[in-house]
Amino acid sequence: MQNLTQDGQHLVNSLSSRYNLSFDAVLHMLIAVNNGSGSMAQFNCPELGGGGQWMRGGMTMVGDMFNYGLKSTVDNLCNELANGLANMQVFMPLPKGSRSSNQWWPGDLGQPFSSGAQNSTRYAIFPKRLAVEVNGNVTVYDTLDNNIGGISQQQGGNSSLTFSSQYGTILVNTLPVVSGTGSAPIMRAPAPQNNFIEPPAPAPYKSTPAMQTTQNFSNTTSVDDVIQLIEKLAKLRDMGAISDNEYNSKKTDLLNRI
Repeated sequence: MQNLTQDGQHLVNSLSSRYNLSFDAVLHMLIAVNNGSGSMAQFNCPELGGGGQWMRGGMTMVGDMFNYGLKSTVDNLCNELANGLANMQVFMPLPKGSRSSNQWWPGDLGQPFSSGAQNSTRYAIFPKRLAVEVNGNVTVYDTLDNNIGGISQQQGGNSSLTFSSQYGTILVNTLPVVSGTGSAPIMRAPAPQNNFIEPPAPAPYKSTPAMQTTQNFSNTTSVDDVIQLIEKLAKLRDMGAISDNEYNSKKTDLLNRI
């Protein structure tokens, strides 16, 4: 794990005391915010309700979805950590190209015009190249004539990564591999129309018992609140902050609260 500077130690100790959290919990959140380049974080911290997501200036999601006090704590803590990362040297510097370094891609690629992280995956987009790190393994792809937009991830490794281009939504692993750990160069470039992801088969319809419907309407959550939360979830999905599976799971949970 990357070592903290004296400023970093002071930041974590100070926030640990003010938020009544353990040093390890604040450090976990600091690493999560740093991995999200100071603008977002995906975390799993028992002291903060387990798994959750934070986006600066956007929506904060915690395990207990309607615990607004916990959401406020996570949002305030992450904002302070992001400010600390922006205004001081929090971590001891690491050599470029190392896994924990902010510049984890091969040095000859230069500086990316876009980069991000999701779950255990990081990506950086360069002219004609896409670098992807999954669990510490970096693969560089030839992007051909694609104008890459956002990167998104379903469940699994880089075999489930997709990106948007002028041709639509395309699987990353259909691109030719330039270099990568344990990867031999693959010179294949399928026609764009073969790269589209087939839509998932519709789930079979299941009727809901009348008793269950009655119980659902007894919940106190208003329809308007649920609709607003679903709209915010959709924005997060469109920005690539959450996957389609996570969006559908949270949406179903919200609808069941009506």
